[in-house]
Amino acid sequence: MRPVLAGYGPGPATALDDDSLARFAAIWSRAIYPVTATSMTKAEFEAHLRPLAAVLRDTLHAERFEPRAAVSVGTGLVAAHCTDPEALPSILGVIDAYLVLYCGPGADLGLPADECRARCSRLQHAVAVGFAHALRERTLREQESISRAALNAKSEAESALAASEARFRAVFETAAVGIGIADLDGTILELNAALVRMFGSEAFIRQRRTCDWLHPEHPEPPEHAGRPEHSGRPEHSGDTEDVNRELVRGERDHYQIEKAYPRADGSVLWADVQVSLLRDGAGQPRYQLALLDDVTERRRLLDRLRHQATHDALTALPNRALFFERLDQALEEPAGGPARHIGVCYLDLDGFKAVNDSLGHAVGDRLLLAVADRLRDCVTSPDQLVARIGGDEFVALYADPPDRRAVTDLAARILGALSTPVLLDDRQLPVHGSLGIVHGPVGGRGPADILRSADITMYRAKERGGNRYEVADADADARAITRHGLTNQLPSALRHHEFFVEYQPLIALEDNTVLGAEALVRWSHPVHGVLGPDRFIPLAESTGQIVPLGRWVLEQAVRQAQEWRQDTHCPGPPPRINVNLSPVQLGHRGLVADVAAVLDDSGLEPSALCLEVTESALIGADKDALEPLRRIADLGVAIALDDFGTGYSNLASLRWLPVSVLKLDRAFTLGMRRGPADPMESKIVECIVTLAHALDLTVTVEGVETRVQADHLRALGCDTAQGWYYGKAGPADRLHKLTLADTG
Repeated sequence: MRPVLAGYGPGPATALDDDSLARFAAIWSRAIYPVTATSMTKAEFEAHLRPLAAVLRDTLHAERFEPRAAVSVGTGLVAAHCTDPEALPSILGVIDAYLVLYCGPGADLGLPADECRARCSRLQHAVAVGFAHALRERTLREQESISRAALNAKSEAESALAASEARFRAVFETAAVGIGIADLDGTILELNAALVRMFGSEAFIRQRRTCDWLHPEHPEPPEHAGRPEHSGRPEHSGDTEDVNRELVRGERDHYQIEKAYPRADGSVLWADVQVSLLRDGAGQPRYQLALLDDVTERRRLLDRLRHQATHDALTALPNRALFFERLDQALEEPAGGPARHIGVCYLDLDGFKAVNDSLGHAVGDRLLLAVADRLRDCVTSPDQLVARIGGDEFVALYADPPDRRAVTDLAARILGALSTPVLLDDRQLPVHGSLGIVHGPVGGRGPADILRSADITMYRAKERGGNRYEVADADADARAITRHGLTNQLPSALRHHEFFVEYQPLIALEDNTVLGAEALVRWSHPVHGVLGPDRFIPLAESTGQIVPLGRWVLEQAVRQAQEWRQDTHCPGPPPRINVNLSPVQLGHRGLVADVAAVLDDSGLEPSALCLEVTESALIGADKDALEPLRRIADLGVAIALDDFGTGYSNLASLRWLPVSVLKLDRAFTLGMRRGPADPMESKIVECIVTLAHALDLTVTVEGVETRVQADHLRALGCDTAQGWYYGKAGPADRLHKLTLADTG
């Protein structure tokens, strides 16, 4: 639980203004002043902290977040003599406790809470780095002073041996840093109390030479190993022994390293070590002088901050940042070496949103923890990594797999690990996932491209039923990218008038007269040409764009129907217009008002309009879902049940559904295109027509392509037909020409 500062609890979540900045400086001073060695008064120390607090505020609120500015805060604290080992946790604790109040929900930063929290963590990290570096420089200056004192004491030994020895011993024994003097072979000759405290035992130190001190489980980090002051460049981690040999040969005077040593109790000591060469009066190498500064706590803090920045807070799995870091490393092409490959598995849990919505986020978090534990067990080698990159999305990286089979085996292990339900509070929760796999050579592909391809492929697996994996291919990616582009272009396409409506005639089978037409929308895309509704209607439904698009189609179709009815040269009964209604539109609360408004604006009689709704949207719908259709039917608008017979229809429901037309799917009449007609199809159609007429419904048949088919449907009692036999969908004036031809 985050501490609440006494007397300064969170008010409205706002940025740190000048008054808040002053309060923050006062709280900060109160927390760390007792553990400083400063000569300032409390008021002076508080005044010293205010500009440092301002740096934190400005950095936190910067539009382009750059945490390195906070390094100066740590430096400024050390400059004020905040050097006690207990000071840094207090410094960071106050920063964490106070700044986060202005970075949570409701704050005016305009950032998600996780991003705000990440900024605060990175600010703490930068302050800790500045503090550590400044403290280290201060220590180095002390070490240099001690080293100079030791050298001066030795050079003056002949003239003032007693005084020099006293001064040297005073410095040697009372120094806060560990000091050891060894001969050129590494045998310890002298050591002070601080060094004994660091290692825990004098005997433990003396029983080994200095070259044997390195901890076997902690090799030197490349960024610290063997930093000779005269060159200013880091040596490779395996070069420390070489550097030490150069020193004892007199080829260099000193070097500096940071490395791990074993303590007497088995724990690890991390020390910043400066080794200097002591020469005799003739300038020949005689001794090694080592000054050790204990940086164990600093390393633990930096490691902890590094872990927080690279691991997911809930599951402790690597996070998106660490995943991309490892992916970048895996994509580095070796110079002149054999070609390397990459494998990525993108996992999304199937149905996880339903768990959150029905059982709550606490249960969802526990489910994610259980999934994370199972995914850890799927990693079988160091070149594999499983990370959580957000929500219920995980990704597995396989660096340079031997072949594609190795990657699909990893995916199969993941699916297998998820196959067993998770037991939470005596409740078994089934958990499944969809996986997208990318495998191929590393050349020419960026991390973002690889993850996007894996993401696209994962959705392909989800579309095919989920609980499976799919392997990426370029053609599928291109189709998905095209779909994504069309989805994003839908709003602008409607604004730029890229849609148009075509009309397919509806024919009375009894006398072949044109009763009206079905309005079918098309998209005149500037790049892809004319697109049929099957290419963009599902996209519009998934994004909600079907609502404005559907209203636009209704307006165009009704206006055209009114023009037909006002055309005095159009013989026969006034044509009616059929317009498709998406299930998404059916759930839109403004549907009834939209239909009424369009009819009023156009002047079209409601009886001249028929709205077609798919069978799947109505069969099994509850009373509330059907209420909009009932109100539309009360206006006098006809309702047609489209694609009838393609679902598991409850025929009894036809008695109370607000429909007046059944549109029989073309699948029922395919066997009637040639004679003789399929007897089974004929019997099914005859039964449907009989039932419909008994319920006072008319029957329209789709997909009529031949005269034989039309004659047979007429004989079975069907009322209306449409299909290529009568005419394809086309411009509005084609219906008028068709009417003249049929009656002429």
